[in-house]
Amino acid sequence: MHVPDGFLDIPTSVATGVVAVAAVAIALPRARKEAVDDRKAPMVGIVATLIFAVQMINFPVGAGTSGHLMGGALAAVLVGPATGVLCLTVVLIVQAFLFADGGLTALGTNITLIGVVTVVVGWWVFRGVVALAPRRTWAVPLGASLGAFVSVPVAAAVFATLFAVGGTVAVPAGTVFAAMVGWHAVIGVGEAVITALVVSAVVATRPDLVYGMRFVRVASERTIQGATA
Repeated sequence: MHVPDGFLDIPTSVATGVVAVAAVAIALPRARKEAVDDRKAPMVGIVATLIFAVQMINFPVGAGTSGHLMGGALAAVLVGPATGVLCLTVVLIVQAFLFADGGLTALGTNITLIGVVTVVVGWWVFRGVVALAPRRTWAVPLGASLGAFVSVPVAAAVFATLFAVGGTVAVPAGTVFAAMVGWHAVIGVGEAVITALVVSAVVATRPDLVYGMRFVRVASERTIQGATA
C-alpha cells in the first residue's frame, strides 16, 4: 500500500504527516513501558527485519498503488502496539529513503496507514478476541490472526477515503476504493495465515517474548485469585 509522491494533494499529505508525527510522539514513552527487560531489543530487531522483508514484495493493485503484506498486527502482538508503531515507522523510513518504496512527500501518509492504522486496528481486535475467548494460549495467535485480517482492508479503506478527499490522480474514487479494499481483503487472508503461523511458533517456543501473552496471563491470574479468595 505504499503511496507514491503526488498521489494526494499537499493539504492531505500534510495532515497525515501531522498524524504520523503525533502517533510517534505518543508511542515513544509508551514503548518504554512495554519493555520488560533487555530481551525485547533482539525481538524488535527480528520483527522489523521480517516486516521489512515481506513488505518489499510488492505487486500492482491499480491506479498507481501497490499491495503487500503489512505486519501491523504481527508487530503489535509480538512487541507491543507502541513499539510496533515505532518499528514500522523505521521500516517505512528506510524503504522510502533507500529503496524509493513510497514517496518522500507521502511518508506521513504511509506511516499513518501502515504504521498506525494497521497496528491500532490489529491490536484492538486482538484484545477483543483475548477478552472474549477462553483464557488459553491459543487465543493469542487466533487474536493476532483476526487482527491482521481486519487491519489490512481497514487501512485500505482509510486510504480510499483520503483519496476521495485529496486525490490528485484522474481516477474515480469508487474505482480506487473497490480496487484497494477488494485486493487488500485478499491480502488480509494471506496476512492472517502468516501472522498466525509466526505468532504460534514464537508462543510455542518462547512465550515469554510475546507481548500479547501478558494479557492472557493476567486474565488467568485474576481467575485463579478469584477462585481462591
